Amino acid sequence: MKENFWRINRQGKREFLRGQQDWQAAVAAAAGCATFLGDVEEEWVTEEPRSCYNCRYRRWTEEAFTCLALNAV
Repeated sequence: MKENFWRINRQGKREFLRGQQDWQAAVAAAAGCATFLGDVEEEWVTEEPRSCYNCRYRRWTEEAFTCLALNAV
């Protein structure tokens, strides 16, 4: 069964359920993402290249981040 990493926040956007410091979940979510696009290295927050935390489509929120690529679907 595929794990769900997302919820719909108050603004109606998909937001990562695991907050800003669940490094393993962010890697797992990115591994299954067809739209992942790595951000410029200066914007990385983890050493793992393929992580939602290092994705160009990630926009930080107070609790976690939203995914612009998923919100466009």
